[in-house]
Amino acid sequence: MAFFEQLASNLIYGMLLGGVYGLATMGLSLIFGVLRVVNVGHGAFIMLGAFTAFWMFTLYSIPPIASIVMALVIGLALGYLIFMSVMRRLLDAPELSTLLAMFGIGIFIEELAKFFWGPDYVGYSWNIGGISFPITEIPFTKICAFISSIIIAALLYIWFQRTKLGKAIRAVVEDREGAMVCGVDVNRIYALSFALGIGLTVLSGVLVTLFTPVGINVYMGGDYTLKAFVIAVLGGLGSPWGAFYAGFIFGLLENGSYTLLGLIPGVEPFGLTRFVSFAGLLVILLVKPTGLLGGE
Repeated sequence: MAFFEQLASNLIYGMLLGGVYGLATMGLSLIFGVLRVVNVGHGAFIMLGAFTAFWMFTLYSIPPIASIVMALVIGLALGYLIFMSVMRRLLDAPELSTLLAMFGIGIFIEELAKFFWGPDYVGYSWNIGGISFPITEIPFTKICAFISSIIIAALLYIWFQRTKLGKAIRAVVEDREGAMVCGVDVNRIYALSFALGIGLTVLSGVLVTLFTPVGINVYMGGDYTLKAFVIAVLGGLGSPWGAFYAGFIFGLLENGSYTLLGLIPGVEPFGLTRFVSFAGLLVILLVKPTGLLGGE
């Protein structure tokens, strides 16, 4: 009975965390879907969001959930700056050039953060209670992170479907030349998409800290970059909505496998959860190589 209670508890946490994973990956998928740029520096921007929540709470006592507005503004501004200064010049270059550029930008951001904030782990404590169930207790902080990810994804979907800029982005994804013929300023859409993708990524870093508020470090992004690529491919690379849905699957696989692996003698379950996640990815891609939504 204890095993099933633990499994159910971990699956609940996996679902909640999966919403944050999905939102964090939407930015990566959006940038690739519009610009065909692989953001291998993805984790560095999540780290910036995490430190935004930390400093806003530590210095000004602003609740981390309220920091998402500041994180979004920082991400939008930083994304626009990076696009105008670097990425705009590399749009017609080979894909390896943009990949290396984003890799270098990610390292630069991490080292700059290390210079100002140091290499040590930091964290905060924001306890606002929780909800007790027979099998587990869920902190309100995690519920806030999950609900926020759902609301933000829903608002983004409505924006893409109902606004002229959202429709213009979709048009550029479908046919760049056709969009230009119809009067769409493609360079403007590229800048907006890149800024929005980085903004979503930095914002998601705030929500990540609501699950791990004591693991904030300048090099924390590497693990999230790896997870984001798995989720993006799983959902169909270039499909933000596929990435969001795939985040739930990844969260369930990651947390559910932890409980199951704990039954195997001599096995350290945390170290093998990544293996299980990749194995699940391979199985799904064998069934549907294009991912869940196939880039729709």
